[in-house]
Amino acid sequence: MGTFHTENPGDQPVWINTNNCKACDICVSVCPAGVLAMVYADSSTLGAMISIEHPESCIGCNDCELNCPDFAIFVADKKEFKAAGFSFAKLTDEAKARQAAIVANNYMSLEGA
Repeated sequence: MGTFHTENPGDQPVWINTNNCKACDICVSVCPAGVLAMVYADSSTLGAMISIEHPESCIGCNDCELNCPDFAIFVADKKEFKAAGFSFAKLTDEAKARQAAIVANNYMSLEGA
C-alpha cells in the first residue's frame, strides 16, 4: 500500500495518501507506464485501493497527480528528485504492455494473476 506522506518520503518517484484516496482508479487509467494498479482492500468502501506496483517504471509525467480529484497521489519534483541522486525511468515497450494489461484487467493488479 501507499504511504501517508504529502511530501516526498525520500527516494520514491510516486507516493499516495490512502487517507484521501477514494479508489476511483482515475490515476491507474491515465498512467502510461503501468506503475499503478488497484488491489482488493476490505477496508475500502469500494473494495479496492490504489497500489504502487512498479515505482521503478515511473516516468515522472505527473498524469496521475494532475488527474486525481482528491489530491491523493504525488509525483516527485524532477529537479529535487535528480538533486537527490535519483532519476525517472524512460517509457519502455514492457511498461506500455503492462499498462495495457492492467487496463484490460479492469485496472486491477496483475500481481498474483
